[in-house]
Amino acid sequence: MTPSTERGGRRTRRVTLADVARKARVDKAVVSRVVNNDPLLNIRPETRARVVAALKELDYRPNVAARSLRTARAGTVGLFIPDFANPVYAEIITGAETAAATRGCALMVGSSTVGDGRAQTYLDLLGQGRVDGLLLAGGAITDEEQATLADRALPWLFVNRRGGGGRHVILDDGLAARMAVEHLLELGHRRIAHVGGPTGADTAHRRREGYVEALRAGGLEEDPRLIVGGTYGPGGGAQAVGRLLEAPEPPTAIFVANVSSAIGVLSALRAHGLSVPEEVSVVAVHDLPLAEHLIPPLTTVRMPLRALGARATELLLTVPPDRPVEEVVRDPIELVVRQSTAPPR
Repeated sequence: MTPSTERGGRRTRRVTLADVARKARVDKAVVSRVVNNDPLLNIRPETRARVVAALKELDYRPNVAARSLRTARAGTVGLFIPDFANPVYAEIITGAETAAATRGCALMVGSSTVGDGRAQTYLDLLGQGRVDGLLLAGGAITDEEQATLADRALPWLFVNRRGGGGRHVILDDGLAARMAVEHLLELGHRRIAHVGGPTGADTAHRRREGYVEALRAGGLEEDPRLIVGGTYGPGGGAQAVGRLLEAPEPPTAIFVANVSSAIGVLSALRAHGLSVPEEVSVVAVHDLPLAEHLIPPLTTVRMPLRALGARATELLLTVPPDRPVEEVVRDPIELVVRQSTAPPR
């Protein structure tokens, strides 16, 4: 029986490789190798262009189920994140999804909000053979979870965190922190507080290191009373401000490790009757569309989040699982100055 699909209430025959081959005047095997991005295929550029044009003109759609049976691949990449509420992960997801699609794969995303918050729950839900590889963004992974990945021979990669196994892709969070603090130093601030992330988060550790390095380069030593950790979210930022304002000499500026936390910082400062930037300047890591619509618009350090998601996906699908991956995505990191920072009074 000829494969077919429903279109506009009538059955139409599915376009096959043979149809494309006839249109492009090539062998069916050539079309198949073009569709599967075979790196060993050696054909003339004009021939490849003819095949690609025929694929588009005929609107050829691969039979994913049949391909999975032939290749024993699921055609799906898994991405595990801590929380869907954090807007930073939306950018990483977009980059990963785009890169997966260019390689003929779909992206499946899960979070630690399911079950008991561990990656093991997500691994159990995936089951055997449901994904071709797993990206782990944020959070910790236990020895049990690493053993599960090894038992299933499932390629995996940490995204913007380092950990056991020597397979990670990260951003230069230390540089981002230094850029933020240097901006405040150049404005004349000397009492610069740091609202950091969770204690066990690798990103929080790297951003704190950058904060300390920038202070010391500016001739200052860090004051433990001006360093407060918290969750990456508005609630964590608001709680940190309450603790900072208890110090005998409050800060004139705050470097926040995450844009989501900065929302809580701005809100808490207003609640305490402090104006930004007249009395306290605020700068945060990550620039998202919401940053310019906060009150006041937030000064940020823009990070290549989409490039991070895309690069992690590419490496997951191309580097053998037994080879180490230790890469830093160094796309441009940019300071975006808005109205939340100014010289101290």
